Amino acid sequence: MFKDCTMKYYKDKMTGEKVSIKVVYPDNSDGSHRELSVPISNDNTDYQNILQWVADGNTIQEAD
Repeated sequence: MFKDCTMKYYKDKMTGEKVSIKVVYPDNSDGSHRELSVPISNDNTDYQNILQWVADGNTIQEAD
């Protein structure tokens, strides 16, 4: 599902709390790519899949 994707946390500017994860899929043959913003919520199936991706040894980049 997330093969060759990059992921990065995003923080709320007011609180500094991590609120979402930006998922960037690899470029398509035309140079375009797909991005997904996944809220950090255990009720979200995309977030659950990201947790499995991390458990499989991958890393989410820290927020700037």
